[in-house]
Amino acid sequence: MPNIPPPLWLLAEVTHSCPLQCPYCSNPLELIPKQAELDTEGWLKVLREARQIGAAQLGFSGGEPLVRKDLEVLIGEARKLGYYSNLITSGLGMDAERVARFRELGLDHIQISFQADDVALNDYLAGTTSFQHKLDMAKAVKANGYPMVLCFVIHRQNIHRVREMLDLAAELQADYVELATAQYEGWALVNREHLLPTQAQVQEAERIAHEYQAKLKGKMRIYYVVPDYYENRPKACVGGWGRVFLAVAPDGLALPCHSARYLPNLELPDVRQHSMQWILYQSPAFNRFRGEDWMREPCKTCDEREKDFGGCHCQAYKLTGDPHNADPTCSKSLHHHLIEQAISTSSLGLAPSKPIVFRNRRALIA
Repeated sequence: MPNIPPPLWLLAEVTHSCPLQCPYCSNPLELIPKQAELDTEGWLKVLREARQIGAAQLGFSGGEPLVRKDLEVLIGEARKLGYYSNLITSGLGMDAERVARFRELGLDHIQISFQADDVALNDYLAGTTSFQHKLDMAKAVKANGYPMVLCFVIHRQNIHRVREMLDLAAELQADYVELATAQYEGWALVNREHLLPTQAQVQEAERIAHEYQAKLKGKMRIYYVVPDYYENRPKACVGGWGRVFLAVAPDGLALPCHSARYLPNLELPDVRQHSMQWILYQSPAFNRFRGEDWMREPCKTCDEREKDFGGCHCQAYKLTGDPHNADPTCSKSLHHHLIEQAISTSSLGLAPSKPIVFRNRRALIA
């Protein structure tokens, strides 16, 4: 058994409810209903036990975490426990008074997502009128003494506006901007034909990001990561399975990564039935892909296996049908042609074979 470090990061997915309907959402297609969510005491137990085993950073996410009426209670407890806490939000469900209340309760960080810099495109992708409110909330965050942290999820529908997104961020005097490339899980995988950019688009976006990093150095930090579809090696997904990342879904299932509930024959532990310590160190799910015993070729003898840990098991399963296979984004993978085919199809500019599907509980009923 490999040495297991304490988890650095706890992701509390407190709800799947969300006023937005983004087609690139990585939430599962079977969204967890509100009545199945952990109650306040359940989440307090999670926060306390995760802190006891070493978790230091806490992210409140969803769905939209602001729809939870007990969010202030959880933020206050996080402060008492000594977490560095981060709210990952669309801004909908928040006003200037609530931002000020979060500040008083000890929330450390608020990240606001935008779908685009343009009101029409932003609201189209969000599936609701939201752009002006996001602008107002970004300003309210700054006015309350927080650093302004903005996130734009990048894909084919908006990648042509990267320059304008960065101009907007600079105009707002943002401190940090993340150009987060879409991860093709959940709804994003359903819509991949609509979302996967071309190689040329990715290269141009990277060039613009580097241009603005140089131009705004010392004023605004810009994070841009090339999509793994366009690299020859996979990313070390969440720092390695069950190593530094621990997520809890709205229904109380603990996840070694936020997409792990897709995987077959993986019995995910429930925080209602087990302690966080048992979950992290002893549960079969969290030990499933630790170490190297699970590896097949080419991972088993690869000299980079301790760097990327075989890549993303969820992506391997979704694309090859087996989570034990090497991540297909790796050029050494026997299934790398699947990635090459997707990129090639994207570059042809063909019309998608089906309409784009917006995230909501009724979208896939047919």
